[in-house]
Amino acid sequence: MDGAHTTAVVQRYLDQLAKAPENAPASPIVRELLSGAANRLHVLCASFLYRNYPRLTRPPLNLQADEMLSAVVERLMKALREARPGNPRQFFALANQHIRWELNALARHLDERPPAEEVHEEAVAAPETSHSGLSPNTRRILDAIENLPEEDREVFGLVRIQGMTQEEASAVLGVSTKTVQRRLNRSLLALSEGLGDLLPDRGLSGGT
Repeated sequence: MDGAHTTAVVQRYLDQLAKAPENAPASPIVRELLSGAANRLHVLCASFLYRNYPRLTRPPLNLQADEMLSAVVERLMKALREARPGNPRQFFALANQHIRWELNALARHLDERPPAEEVHEEAVAAPETSHSGLSPNTRRILDAIENLPEEDREVFGLVRIQGMTQEEASAVLGVSTKTVQRRLNRSLLALSEGLGDLLPDRGLSGGT
């Protein structure tokens, strides 16, 4: 599911959620919403985990993005009983918040664990890479995004991962919409050149 399609699906279920009567059970709509956003939520979880919290991927936790996604979905199921994001940007901002909270909670739990008794080096077989547990293709995608120039990576994250419009991203970054468009086009071109074999029909441009 490409970024534009995901954004449209998320907006549709957010609209349904907003129209639901106060006392009506919203869980079926929320489940559909989270199912439609699952791919993008997985990318967010992987990005936060492997880039900002790589130590959680190593023993004793060995945390993986799929586990993170399950925990974040549970958090969002509870949060959306009361929270009513009006658009995809607000929804993914809420998701980002809960991803950070989940990772911070796990990091605190890890820090509070008593130090392990003597562990022989040969008994620990975990790889040192921060991308353990990812498929080769997912590693390629995350590495390609991470290797974008900082300004291009920031715009790509806001627009294609968090679902902001170019106008919203320009307001967040304090630059013109044309600047956002230029940086986004650069990032899409770079990613398409590096990852075009993964999506031979459309690349990463999503038709833009």
